[in-house]
Amino acid sequence: MRILSDFAKALSQMMDRRFLRVLFLGLGLTIGLLAGATWLLAWVVGGLVPTDSTLFGISLDFANGLASGAAIVLMLGASVFLMVPVASAFTGFFLDDVAEAVESRHYPHLPPVDPVHWGDAMKDSINFLGVIVFVNVIALILYFMVGPFAPIMFWIVNGFLLGREYFQLVAMRRVGREGAKVARRRHMPKIWLAGTLMAAPLSIPIVNLFVPILGAATFTHLYHRLETPGAQSLARAQDL
Repeated sequence: MRILSDFAKALSQMMDRRFLRVLFLGLGLTIGLLAGATWLLAWVVGGLVPTDSTLFGISLDFANGLASGAAIVLMLGASVFLMVPVASAFTGFFLDDVAEAVESRHYPHLPPVDPVHWGDAMKDSINFLGVIVFVNVIALILYFMVGPFAPIMFWIVNGFLLGREYFQLVAMRRVGREGAKVARRRHMPKIWLAGTLMAAPLSIPIVNLFVPILGAATFTHLYHRLETPGAQSLARAQDL
């Protein structure tokens, strides 16, 4: 499968300093956001409980701290599920850098592209986060109906979403948003299959944090293989 070749090329570049920069930026922003949200929730919940609360005449001075502590525990538990989608959204702001790093190494003969506007990158990342959260909430309900087939359903659903997002990201750098949509429709079966390959590591803690970067790199190779075969041929010749 040539998709596995695209994946292998992306994997071989994972230690590229530009890849690591994007990874650490995404993780840093995610941890900062979740820590800030945890503090804010604890402060709000603690503020809602009066410090002079009583129960049957017994002072409940500890109630304020208890409520804040419960909010922190709740947020920490939610962070386990929120870490990956939030990190994916933040990392999405910088995935253009990953595609550029792949092209500069494997396709240096290609003409430069205009960088994706920061506002467009933010809009695409927020839209993707909303779609992936919504679809996974619906899928979570269905998981209870399909029993042991739940992991397969998880991969299929997220494979479609990841494939759609990453191919669009890479293609629009070269042919614009509308051109990317046309190319995506033309190659959707292959894009979905490659996205499913990306979705499998989402089930593995820690490894799943690398998925956005690995996905952007893999789909950069996939795009050029499908849409610019001349670039692929020249790249292979340069690698020999």
